[in-house]
Parts: sequence; structure tokens; C-alpha cells
Amino acid sequence: MTFQDLNISNEILQALEKKGYTTPTQVQEEAIGPLLEWRDVIAKAPTGTGKTFAFGIPVIEHIDPQSEAIQAAILAPTRELALQIGDELRSLLTFKPGIRVAVLYGGQRMDAQLKQLKRNPQIVVATPGRLMDHYKRKNVRFDGIKTVILDEADRMLDMGFFKDVTGIIEKMKNRTNMGLFSATISQEVMTVSWMYQRDEVEITVQPKEESKPDIVQYSISCNSLEKLLTTIELIETQKFERVMIFCNTKHMCQRLCDDMKNRSFSVDCLHGDIRQSQRERVMQRFRDGKLDVLVATDVASRGIDVDDVDCVINYDLPDENEYYIHRIGRTGRARKKGMAFTLLGSLLEKAKLDEIAKYSNFKVTPVKILKDGTLKEEEVKKPQVKLKYR
Repeated sequence: MTFQDLNISNEILQALEKKGYTTPTQVQEEAIGPLLEWRDVIAKAPTGTGKTFAFGIPVIEHIDPQSEAIQAAILAPTRELALQIGDELRSLLTFKPGIRVAVLYGGQRMDAQLKQLKRNPQIVVATPGRLMDHYKRKNVRFDGIKTVILDEADRMLDMGFFKDVTGIIEKMKNRTNMGLFSATISQEVMTVSWMYQRDEVEITVQPKEESKPDIVQYSISCNSLEKLLTTIELIETQKFERVMIFCNTKHMCQRLCDDMKNRSFSVDCLHGDIRQSQRERVMQRFRDGKLDVLVATDVASRGIDVDDVDCVINYDLPDENEYYIHRIGRTGRARKKGMAFTLLGSLLEKAKLDEIAKYSNFKVTPVKILKDGTLKEEEVKKPQVKLKYR
């Protein structure tokens, strides 16, 4: 199937062609049609499978550019994801003048967002807390909204937004359809679906399907004090040009960034202590290819959509299995091959990675870097079992 088979307007087809997309992913193929028909959709699909276009295209196609009312609301759990969705929607609107998108999130001054709202956007992308704040201040009206989309619904509801999300939905009295898009379907997601969806179309994209990101995964065992040098050696010997490195703490994130800057790397970092305006600038520089390396905590694991990240490095092993999946999902996007490396500084970390691999049905190959830069698979030594004889 091609995008032309999905009854999409010529303007959207032109925008997709400009971006180099001709064939929809599974979630796009199965979700666009029902959403165009104003059906409710609940979709479970792994990260990197094209969920933004799956709901973004139908949302745009339903907009009346002559109306100045907000006609669609897209809720996202983080400001980073909201900004990413806004950018993707605007790229689809290249050949569709008259449709405006506003992005609303906490941490940005209200007056900057009021300027967007005064332009009468027909689509609003927002984090739940900030959208509710604007509603209470009477900066936005919900009576013209026909479509509401919850992106990364599992994470959004898990972050404590359940009350805000349900409160927002309750106030959209003229809503025609709803889309729930998520990497996992949690109990909270099922509850929202049960409460607000009717005769919904269920879509499940299994990780083993063709749409699964093509990511080769490796582990490298090294002393904790050697992780910096191992990271540098890995980037230099493998000639990676666009790298994301994940750390568990703000302190380690900043420290690693500073250490790499001192070694003349084109690098910057994202973590919770950095001001929002600066975080946006750093993210845009990385998207534009002006940064080679981005060091981040999990605040960015779902918030950056860059199609050509060569490699993801887990400097620290994440605390949660799901975090590992979302981290490595930053590479291997847009049907390109990706690589992920996890640095293991202890036997405990190795045991944890084995657990993650088993949980996620991943193959993680232990390797070491030879002097010539070649990656050589390491033999896993089985523990010695001493037999006792009487």
C-alpha cells in the first residue's frame, strides 16, 4: 500500500513526498482510514513506528481552514514531545496554507503562548496541565473541538495526568472521535478507552513485525572509571556522526557533557536543571545537525524525533525496562539501521541487562573494541560449577 491508496489529499501527498515518504508503516496504514471516517482508535505500537503521522494526517484533513475555532487537540506527556509533534504537523502543512498549529506546555511564559492563541490556531498540541491552565484562564475554548488525540497515553497517565486528561475530555462536549496512541496499553489507558471511546478500532503493531526498528544491540564491559574513555573510543573508531548518550542522573549527564567538551567534542546535554528555553535550543541544534553528540537523562528518551541518529549509548543502565526500549528507539528510525551500546560497569548491571533483554525479547551481543577499531564478540564464560564427591 502507498499513501495514495489512503485517500489523502494531494497537498499532504506532496508534503510526504518532499520528506521522502511513499509507503505507510503498519500503524499508519491501519489508523489513517478509521480516523478519516471519524472512528475512535486505540493503537499500541512500538516507538519509532510513525504514530505521529498516523494521527496527524487525519487531524489535518478534517480541519476547516476557514474556521478560526480550535478543532483538534493533541495531548502529550512532555514539552519535548509536544514540540516534536508540532514540528511534524507543520511539515505536513507545507502545501496547506491557512491551518495554524499552537504548542502549549509548562515552563514557558504565558504571554508567548497567548501570542500563538491570538492567531486562532485550529490545532492545539499541549501538555495536559498547561492546557487546563489556559482553559481556566479562558484563553482557549473547547466547544469547537471535534477530535482529541492522546499520544504516549501510557506515559501521560502514569505521570499523574489522569485527572487533568479526563477533565479535559469531559469539557469537549462536541467531540466526534478520539485516538489513543501508546507503546503499551496500561490499565489507565484501558480505563480512558472504556470511559470515552465507542466502537473503537483496535490496532496492535507487534515489535516482531517489519515495522520494528532495525537496531543492532551490543554491550561492552568496562570498569566504571573507564566508561568515558570507552565512549570516546567507540565514537571515534566507529566514526559515528550523530550520537545520543543516556545517563541516569542530572549530575552524571552534566559531568559527561563537560568531560567531552574538554576533549573538543561537539556536544551538549539535556536534563531537568537546564532552563526550558535552553533545552529547546539544544534540541533544535541537534535536530539541525549542528551537534554531533547529545547527552541526556530520560527526559529526552521520548522527546526527540531525529531520523538519522547513528548510535545510542547507555552510559548508565536505565532503572526500568521500558526506559531501555525508549532510549534505543531514538536510533533505527525511518527504516534505517541503528546501533545501541550499553556500558556495563558491574556484574549487577550485566544481570539487569540480561533481564531487560529477556523481558523485551532482544538479542544483546557482548563485544570488545580491538586496537584497530573492530568490534569483536566476547565469549561469555559460564560459571564454574564445582562438584563435591563423597
